[in-house]
Amino acid sequence: MPATPTALTDAYSRLTEALPVLTVTELDPTDRLPDSHGWITTAALAEGGAGLDAFLSWDDAQVRRDHGRPARPDVTAGFGLHRYAWPACLLITAPWFLRRRVPRYPVAHVSYDRTAGPMAFAVHPGPFACLPGDPAAQHPDARVVPDEEALRAEVRVAVAEHLEPVLAGFGPRMRRRGRALWGMVTDEIVESLWFVAELLGEQEQRRAERELELLLPGATKPYVGSAAFRRLTGPAGRPLPTRDRASCCMYYTLDPEDTCVTCPRTCDADRVAKLTASAVS
Repeated sequence: MPATPTALTDAYSRLTEALPVLTVTELDPTDRLPDSHGWITTAALAEGGAGLDAFLSWDDAQVRRDHGRPARPDVTAGFGLHRYAWPACLLITAPWFLRRRVPRYPVAHVSYDRTAGPMAFAVHPGPFACLPGDPAAQHPDARVVPDEEALRAEVRVAVAEHLEPVLAGFGPRMRRRGRALWGMVTDEIVESLWFVAELLGEQEQRRAERELELLLPGATKPYVGSAAFRRLTGPAGRPLPTRDRASCCMYYTLDPEDTCVTCPRTCDADRVAKLTASAVS
């Protein structure tokens, strides 16, 4: 059952308003995390056993249905990791971006379900960081930090705390390790928040770019690379926003002609064509 409103509820409500396919339910401390009927605990993903096998069977079935053949096992594992990490980053970055509050979510505090349509998280709220002027600073779970850079450091630590065990669970299924996996996490942080901010309007999208450049300037281990935003020139001199990913999702192994617009394999001319076509549609 949903808990009473917390210092994060408003941010999650706004997140779902912008992105209705993602919901976050904050549970009471005594409520058990759901772990059946499509739900899986993040702790089970981190263990890398039968729970992860069941989770990746969904990705395998999707690839077979859409492409008529299986993907390499490491590619399927990469798809599954992406489909978890992209929304999971928003559990932390959305409250930071929208309300300047940064929650901590150890893997034992989160469950996830993507089988019923919307992506759904159930979480046990806990401590969060905020700034001195925040009305929530008096909350018993609040930890006040002195300034914006300290709050950005909290974001980096919170995402790493949550995803490092998940990477350990997925790692043996993938050909990528260490730096490559953290490059993937860097991309998930940037592209999930950038996508949501675009839904909130152009002004928020530009703000997200500035915030993410400060969050990930390029020398913040374990993350790899920077936010890496840049502008291309489109038809009639129109600026087209893009970024350079630190990782590749390996989708090209299924369809070499269909690469992501931010993929390191996509040249600028193809990016301009894709972005222009998207704008027209």
